[in-house]
Amino acid sequence: MTPESILHSSRYWHWMKQFGPQTEHLILNENTSTLHNLRSYKIQTQLNLVHPEIFPQLANVQKKEERPEFFGVRGECLLKYQLRPKLEWQRDAVTSNNTEEFVKEAMELPGFVEALENCKLTLKLDGAFTGESKGQYPEVIFLGTGSAVPMKTRNVSSTLVNVSPSHSLLLDCGEGTFGQLHRHYGENVDEVLSKLSAIFVSHIHADHHTGLLNILFERERGLVTCGKPHTPVSVIGPPLLMTWLNQYHNHCQDILHHMNLIPAKYLTDGTEALSLKNKNLLASFLEAYQLEQFQTCLVRHCRNAYACSVVHRSGWKLVYSGDTMPCDALVQMGKDASLLIHEATLEDGLEEEAIEKTHSTTSQAIGVGMKMNANFIMLNHFSQRYAKLPLFSSDFSEKVGISFDHMRINLGNVRTVPKLVNPLKVLFAEDLEELEERREKRELKQMREMEDQPNGSQPVANHKRDLEGASHTMGNKRLKAN
Repeated sequence: MTPESILHSSRYWHWMKQFGPQTEHLILNENTSTLHNLRSYKIQTQLNLVHPEIFPQLANVQKKEERPEFFGVRGECLLKYQLRPKLEWQRDAVTSNNTEEFVKEAMELPGFVEALENCKLTLKLDGAFTGESKGQYPEVIFLGTGSAVPMKTRNVSSTLVNVSPSHSLLLDCGEGTFGQLHRHYGENVDEVLSKLSAIFVSHIHADHHTGLLNILFERERGLVTCGKPHTPVSVIGPPLLMTWLNQYHNHCQDILHHMNLIPAKYLTDGTEALSLKNKNLLASFLEAYQLEQFQTCLVRHCRNAYACSVVHRSGWKLVYSGDTMPCDALVQMGKDASLLIHEATLEDGLEEEAIEKTHSTTSQAIGVGMKMNANFIMLNHFSQRYAKLPLFSSDFSEKVGISFDHMRINLGNVRTVPKLVNPLKVLFAEDLEELEERREKRELKQMREMEDQPNGSQPVANHKRDLEGASHTMGNKRLKAN
């Protein structure tokens, strides 16, 4: 586990050679290159068949060239060393990105080739299956589209917004965000991190903020690698975030010099309480990103949960809901948004569970977008029960899209997303069937329970209203549990 700089020093090499030729040296350091999360590569390879621009291939793992005098073995995922009957390294279980196998598996699915060809024909007739939208900003890359806990196919919340070729903004930063960035950009991840100057943290739940530490440390390393001077990143979030950061700084390692906090509560409509320092930080941030406005509002989730609105001087407006139930303040802030990214944790029919957990269903999220007259709505933050594809509702339209990890969209190609639904349904048909069966069983159970209710019992509709009223007053005290 020796850093590469020490590993190749003459003193260290001399010490290693003292063990003799029979000793095997396993190297685990920053130069170890190995494939992680094979399922993510498989899903992305198959999605790439549907639309190569919106679903780009993930970066290949590049093994670094070793010096001629190097001796030792670089660690790899699932690499084994056998002690008996023969001493040897075994790589039969080491993961590899076999794209041909993944493509073959998808193409053999019943109806997939036909659905793919029909989709491509439709897009070609519409002029949508071209590379014309490449390079358009803002470019939105979904790094995590699941909720609560990371899974193989959906990591937890994080969205990268490339505002321009030189400036990027991160919307939430759940655990594993850097890993997702590295899988997406590969060897170019340092350059991407060097362009990151602002991070918005919507609220203090682990699936939205615990990846922040690693991003800050890796960003510093990326700046050094790119030969750029170190500058603190502007973090916009709840003031309580500083409690966590201070604890880490005091008990683990220095972190505070990496960032400046701009409290989200001071960016809500009508607030004039910004300190001179925060005013200067905000002005610098807006100028660097060429933004007309960066605004926040409180939403209906836990205490101090925020959504944000980003308005660019060129005219586009991006709104991010964070975690919330349907919220009037969000509707007001997001009026006429070019793009709304709204959480849709649960499927329709689970409204009571959504109220209990202070989240939104798919139709509720779409309804918020319609109320604010959003030009397009991207649904996000799905419960991990919808690991590959959520259930569709009747409210889905040409203005609504479903996000996937590593999906890349911009305002030029976002209208293409709803047209990809048919091949996606075929690709994930088995998962959809299972979800639909589960929904049918739940609805049947609910019908039986209603039939068994005594005449004097409280109607279900009134019960839902009571729950919603209670959640409105108590929701800020709830902890998220999906």
